[in-house]
Amino acid sequence: MDDEEETWLTTVARFGSMERPEMARLVNWAKEQKPALGKTKSKGLACLGPDFVYGTVTTIQDGGVSEALSNWRTHSLPTSGSSGHSRRPEKDFVALNREGVKSGLVTAKEHYQYRATHDRRRAAPARRGSHLPVPPRIPPDTTFGISTRPSTPICELLEHKYAQHWLEEQQAKERALEERQLNMPKLGRIQETRTTLLRKSRPMPESTPLWKLPRFQQVGPALDTFRDPYARKKAFSAHFSDSVAQTGQLGQAP
Repeated sequence: MDDEEETWLTTVARFGSMERPEMARLVNWAKEQKPALGKTKSKGLACLGPDFVYGTVTTIQDGGVSEALSNWRTHSLPTSGSSGHSRRPEKDFVALNREGVKSGLVTAKEHYQYRATHDRRRAAPARRGSHLPVPPRIPPDTTFGISTRPSTPICELLEHKYAQHWLEEQQAKERALEERQLNMPKLGRIQETRTTLLRKSRPMPESTPLWKLPRFQQVGPALDTFRDPYARKKAFSAHFSDSVAQTGQLGQAP
């Protein structure tokens, strides 16, 4: 391979396939890009100049702007004999694996050989109709978008009508609540049970009399040091109030 072919192949690998005149111009340009004397070769590539156009050439002839303004091209629906509908369906690997298991294959290598020697395709999806559904026809004077909210009347804002309406609504709600409470059925009186009576009433503690010998139970006291029963009661109450700081079973000092 000579230097020209090598340079041509290198340029094709870098810039892709191009026309022959442009490729020749690129080859000549690549030959001219030689390292300067006494300097190392640069790793990068210099620009091809201001006249070079990068990219691929567009070969589509669509008529330009005049064609777009004068005509309105629409894509036609694919027919039944077109290449899109005659495409071969995909391979059904699930059915192939199932048939391989039914045949007694166990290892992955056997399944791979079975799939290579047998062919099973998926069923083509059933078409609902030959044509796509036609969208509903919209009248030409239809305006799309959201309608503008009507403006708030300034007279109602100045007269505080919105606040009055709110107060009236609150009063109506309160009246409806009161009527609902009045119309509620009243429950009858619940009969008292033993548990409720015991919860309300507290029985007084019964005072147990001091133990005496049977022969002294009917004998009265021989000595009474209190002037009257009131003085006796007052003395015993003072004794009980002071018994907190005292010791003994009856609050007496040892």
